[in-house]
Amino acid sequence: MIFQRALRRELLSAAGAVLATLFVITVTWMLIRVLEQAAGGKVASSDVLALIGFMSLMYLPILLILTGFIAVLLVVTRSYQESEMVVWFASGLSLTQWISPVIKFGFPIVALTAFLSFFASPWANRQSVEFEERFQKRSDIAKVSPGKFQESSASDRIFFVEEVAGDLSKVQNIFINTVKDGRSSVVVAKEGMIEIDKYGDKFLVMDKGRRYDGLPTAPDFQMMQFERYGVLVSSQSNALNSDNSAKSMPLSELLSQPDPHKRAELLWRISLPVMAAVLMLLAIPLGFVNPRVGRSANLIVALLATVFYLTMVNISQSLVLQGRAAFALGWWPVHAAVAVLVWLLFVWRLKINSRWHPAGIWARCKSGATRKASAA
Repeated sequence: MIFQRALRRELLSAAGAVLATLFVITVTWMLIRVLEQAAGGKVASSDVLALIGFMSLMYLPILLILTGFIAVLLVVTRSYQESEMVVWFASGLSLTQWISPVIKFGFPIVALTAFLSFFASPWANRQSVEFEERFQKRSDIAKVSPGKFQESSASDRIFFVEEVAGDLSKVQNIFINTVKDGRSSVVVAKEGMIEIDKYGDKFLVMDKGRRYDGLPTAPDFQMMQFERYGVLVSSQSNALNSDNSAKSMPLSELLSQPDPHKRAELLWRISLPVMAAVLMLLAIPLGFVNPRVGRSANLIVALLATVFYLTMVNISQSLVLQGRAAFALGWWPVHAAVAVLVWLLFVWRLKINSRWHPAGIWARCKSGATRKASAA
């Protein structure tokens, strides 16, 4: 009991440090990516924090899998490096007695990974897509930041306004450059207002401005003055479409009316919690290091094993997606193969570590005494 409490404490401490490190790295990468999208006009600057939160939920299952695996690997490796495992084996205990505390430590990680995989991550994916699509479907003027040139969603128009009213319905000092069929049309006006017609289409109606039409490389520009001029900025036909990809579907929808895309996504969601459990057990025999050598080679082998495991799961998902393998025969062979590998590694380590067991030491001493007696 003392050993199990101390081991759980050490595992939790290592898991906290690993998760914090991985989460900070991931959030930093996501922040750079989302800020780049916001600067490019693909998402609203006010939605940056929400999008980072949704993306965190989407990547958190993978982070939890890596956290459990690395935490167990670090604790086992440290025990070997500091010769605690030699004392452990010499006391008559086995490596298999690490399984129970590791399972107790890993059960919340596996349960949380399953919840995120089946429910939270698909919901976050739907919300992220809806946020981005809602911003793209907004009127072009609503996406304009004062004092900044902004490209329209159709990439054929550039807006610039000096000031936007609080309700986003009025703008002042407007510049609009529209390119169509190679011809450029530049409109400048002192002020304008958003108006909606009976069909729900939004127009920017400008007052007291000028319009310049012509080819950019030709000198025959036409100039006209206007009292009122309207530009279509949003059409009612651009309705918000829901995300229908398999990654965003709830579990109930994946199970109903199955097709290869849904089956492949279901395989991936099932694989995540299974991987979390299997990798933590794999870390126990894989954590062996020679105290005189160091642990660099051991960590490289562990990293390669994790990458290979993920690659094989992705291959299985691709086979199901392409219809080359049935779901019933596609989701379990990779996990079964890794589970057999875990068992073989345990058998191998137990056979090697048996020389430190009291029975093994006694057997070697007895054999040595017998040889000396026979030689005498």
